[in-house]
Amino acid sequence: MDKTGIHPGGEHAHVHVHGAGEHHEEELGFWRKYVFSFDHKVIGIQYAVTGLLFLLFGFTLMMIMRWQLAYPGKPIPLIGAWLGQDRAPMGIMLPEFYNQLGAMHGTIMVFLGVVPLAVGGFGNFVMPLQIGAPDMAFPKLNMMSYWVYFLGGVTMLASFFQKGGAAQSGWTSYPPLAVISPGQTAWLVGMIFLITSSLLGSVNFITTIVQLRAKGLSYMRMPFFVWAQFVTAFLLLLAFPPLEAAGVLQLMDRVAGTSFFMPSGLVVSGKPLTIAGEGNPLMWQHLFWFLAHPEVYVLILPAMGIVGEIIANNTRKPLWGYKALVYSVVFLGFMSFIVWAHHMFMTGMGTTMSAFFQTTTMIISIPSVVILTALLLSLWGASIRFTTPMLFALAFLPMFGIGGLTGLPLGLAPSDIHLHDTYYVIGHFHYVVAPGTIFALFAGIYYWFPKATGRKMNDVLGAIHFWGSFICINLVFMPMFIQGLGGMNRRMYDGGLQYAHNAGLLKYNVVIGFAAWGLGLFQLAFIYNFFSSLKWGALVDRNPWEATTLEWSAPSPPGHGNFLTEPIVYRGPYEYSVPGSARDFTPQFEPEKA
Repeated sequence: MDKTGIHPGGEHAHVHVHGAGEHHEEELGFWRKYVFSFDHKVIGIQYAVTGLLFLLFGFTLMMIMRWQLAYPGKPIPLIGAWLGQDRAPMGIMLPEFYNQLGAMHGTIMVFLGVVPLAVGGFGNFVMPLQIGAPDMAFPKLNMMSYWVYFLGGVTMLASFFQKGGAAQSGWTSYPPLAVISPGQTAWLVGMIFLITSSLLGSVNFITTIVQLRAKGLSYMRMPFFVWAQFVTAFLLLLAFPPLEAAGVLQLMDRVAGTSFFMPSGLVVSGKPLTIAGEGNPLMWQHLFWFLAHPEVYVLILPAMGIVGEIIANNTRKPLWGYKALVYSVVFLGFMSFIVWAHHMFMTGMGTTMSAFFQTTTMIISIPSVVILTALLLSLWGASIRFTTPMLFALAFLPMFGIGGLTGLPLGLAPSDIHLHDTYYVIGHFHYVVAPGTIFALFAGIYYWFPKATGRKMNDVLGAIHFWGSFICINLVFMPMFIQGLGGMNRRMYDGGLQYAHNAGLLKYNVVIGFAAWGLGLFQLAFIYNFFSSLKWGALVDRNPWEATTLEWSAPSPPGHGNFLTEPIVYRGPYEYSVPGSARDFTPQFEPEKA
């Protein structure tokens, strides 16, 4: 590689790809063009639409759960009669079905919704355009990663219709319960598919960013979004294999009579369990959280990247502290591998280990604070354009701040003893993932929709979607902190009705229920906006936001090979409001004036 970061012969390779694409484009039928496509843009849209559908389904499961928590033992309105006698006799939810909804809500939202949308959708569509690549490094592998994900998702959903229902041992699948309860086999098979998909994608992302950057695009000229996807790909590549191995071992425990995670002397329903035993249930927790803590950063890093792009564009200023942001996401990636056991303070691992994981947890909050501070300082003195993407990006900042700050007491072993397994935990991580990450993803959809379709989404509907969602989502999760501090346990199918200490806290379940159903209603504005804009949205040119990064030099929507001429990068990614310049933006792809 030469000093610009271009692979020798890169230009010839690009010309060859363009040539091949032009030669074949006419021959591609419907199936090869839209279904089994090798084009990173089509695959990105497939990931995004599938991820959004799964998010909607996972959210629907939660809305059914919130009815049971608000009105325990009352028949579920509208859909109760359709759920069947084995799930909800006479419309009244059974505890087993509540557990299925809980386990599948968590699994679907994280592994089938947010990650595929953040990494598979935005990563696939935007990242190659932002680095000036004609496609991903391995297009066939890219298609494979989507279809393996799709198979995993179908397996998960199909488990609702099998005998005994879906998984009901939580999204964490803790043994020994997960090994002896029904429904978990399909969950494990689905997870193995999903993990394989992420591994295929991550290899592709890393290779593409290293090898296919446009001429002149050095690492320190890459947009912050590309850096976020780069670090995320390493997290996926390094953190997922331990859980894939653990998933196979737990599957063997279920179907082949092994006991990797099954201890000796278990008695189930009054009968001793005849297995070899000597397995270690805590081993599963270590393997699971070794993935699932970096997984939190797999969710949040692409979200931070999206927010960074949108803030720079709508403040018309360079991102404050670009290098500090880059070093912070890299450090965050490294640190995310040595904090996992803060999920396990209650397992009796000893004060020495607790002290170590407490310390690393406090350290990892530092780069997150640096990123949040840099994004906030970018707003200072700016003439902010309050576009729909910017509203969602701005809301991300305080919501992620609340999520991060409320996590600190959970990272300290003494305070975690009281808060562990209460609604406080649910409030904490949902602030990071729901009004945090998902708001950033909505911002990204509104921002890059014109690039993908050539049309803009409606701003009035966008504002209705934003304000309604913002108010409702805070009414859903803020009361959970009060419930958690009061000691209300999570995963109770009746909301903890039988415990005296919950008496004053149950009223919040009704408030949360109405806020959750309201949140569902406001998503209808987004769904209508999304589909109507495809047909009737205002037509735009290639750079409607007057942005500086490379993707805006391609046509909207980009054709095969992405760029009409091979892009060359002349400057950094955020040259906004340069003193002495005629316009308030100087794109990366514009040559220097003589």
